[in-house]
Amino acid sequence: MATWKSILLQDSASPLMEQLSFFHDHTLLILLIITILVSQFMTSIFINKFINRNLLESQMTELIWTVLPAIALIFIALPSLRLIYILDETNNPLLTIKTIGHQWYWSYEYSDFKNLEFDSYMTPMNELEQWDFRLLDVDNRIPVPFKTRIRMLVSAADVLHSWTIPALGVKVDATPGRLNQTSFYTTRTGLFYGQCSEICGANHSFMPIVIESISPNYFIKWIYSMI
Repeated sequence: MATWKSILLQDSASPLMEQLSFFHDHTLLILLIITILVSQFMTSIFINKFINRNLLESQMTELIWTVLPAIALIFIALPSLRLIYILDETNNPLLTIKTIGHQWYWSYEYSDFKNLEFDSYMTPMNELEQWDFRLLDVDNRIPVPFKTRIRMLVSAADVLHSWTIPALGVKVDATPGRLNQTSFYTTRTGLFYGQCSEICGANHSFMPIVIESISPNYFIKWIYSMI
């Protein structure tokens, strides 16, 4: 159970994912209230025997069942619009990483440093260590310093891909000939797993992503070792 929780149900590791979780709970609560209210009305209609043959119209009733859904939609729409703007913001990134989707692997380039680029393939079954996850681990992880604003530039070399890390609340389409961007901010160290979430071909499910969030000091040492 602990293994499944660490892979599929990773806790949020960024403020963006926390906001997405809050919005999910907020919307779910509104839907729960609506479901209970409609169920109570339907139950009341089925079990009572009250009949009003002279009730042909009621403007007040029509006003209420028009205004109440509109108010419910406003309570959902306003946080949703706020969250959309937050997800699109890219303020003062301290590190830029460019990723390009291929069939079927990812290549990464640290644009702030010279000649720092590598490809990331899924680890084959015969090379997995005892602590590795099948179909989720890669030969080259993406080291990033935690508590640092990271900008990701995402594109593709052949077909549509999608660069996705659920624990960070990041999902960006990789489109050939187009450069999309997003940003994220990790609040803790750890390994965060993701996969291409666009059906990009026969080996679509074999191009995982692994972010390795480390301290800035270790990140600087890694940079020196690579260049």
